[in-house]
Amino acid sequence: MLRTVQDAPNRTPLFAQDSRAVPVLAADALVSVCIANWNCKGLLRACLTSLLEQDQGVPNEVIVVDNASEDGAADMVAAEFPEVILVRNRENVGFSRANNQAARQARGNYLFFLNNDTEVPPRTLADFVEYAEANPDVSMIGPRLLGADGQPQISYRTKPTIGALFHRISLLRWTRLFRPAYYRYRRETFDPHAVRPVEVLMGAAVFLPRSAFELSGCWDERYRFGGEDLDLSTQAGRHGDVVFFSDVEILHYGRVSSRANVGFAQPNVAIGYVHYFRKAGVGRAALLVYKILVTLDTPVQLVEKSLQAAVRFCTGRREKAIKSWLTVRGLWKFLRNELPRFWAA
Repeated sequence: MLRTVQDAPNRTPLFAQDSRAVPVLAADALVSVCIANWNCKGLLRACLTSLLEQDQGVPNEVIVVDNASEDGAADMVAAEFPEVILVRNRENVGFSRANNQAARQARGNYLFFLNNDTEVPPRTLADFVEYAEANPDVSMIGPRLLGADGQPQISYRTKPTIGALFHRISLLRWTRLFRPAYYRYRRETFDPHAVRPVEVLMGAAVFLPRSAFELSGCWDERYRFGGEDLDLSTQAGRHGDVVFFSDVEILHYGRVSSRANVGFAQPNVAIGYVHYFRKAGVGRAALLVYKILVTLDTPVQLVEKSLQAAVRFCTGRREKAIKSWLTVRGLWKFLRNELPRFWAA
């Protein structure tokens, strides 16, 4: 029987009773897989197929929260995967809030938050459960992410500093003053074969005991898209180890959905960093300098990426030209529509 929930756009407290909700649990579910989706029908279909048509080794349920997709993704889930618990939002409420909505519906002892642009091998959930039960002091676990080419992607990082992000500002990048801090943040410490405590797991796939998720305060809904994995890793790390578990591998197409929705993704990433830095205790003066530099730098990058797109197109590098043009679209959306929200963050 198809189980769906219509969810209104107004906020409701996490884990509060929702009068519109219907019972959604298979009584023996141990793991609840929570997927937030927006306009990624094909990727979502592949993700659900990998979860539901392969043995995951433990009883589980799958919950999809659709953020008012316009590509028919929610109808596809309802028609092709009737065993999935489907929540249909009337607007795009963002990644964090959609994940919290899924957590409200979940009944498993473990929560597995999974991006829609992933594919999960057989027995992945069983491997996570086995590790979690053998290591009760661990509050959050992340797998090794593999790209479409089969090569490891960056699956964990250190916490960023304002200095690290200064390197991303083109007005400062040429100085190379902040390059070491940026590379320490992005990739310098990554070992794809480790099983070890880390500072930040990539949010494409994170596995938590329900109790650890609740102690961490759940996903902070001030993040709409970008920075929420930094925050959840930080909060979870206060209550136990955050562990990179390379014994589990998950295919992650990576940035496909964000590039397809660049006008939404790029501005919210910039705003997410401000939320993170403020919550991490960065001072007002440093945040003010960061906001000024980002504001001044955006039109510079807009011109730079526009010229890059034109050159690439004229020299026959069409695929790279499209990527540059998508960046231009995101920068323009940020400059034209999102600067007030950036400064208010």
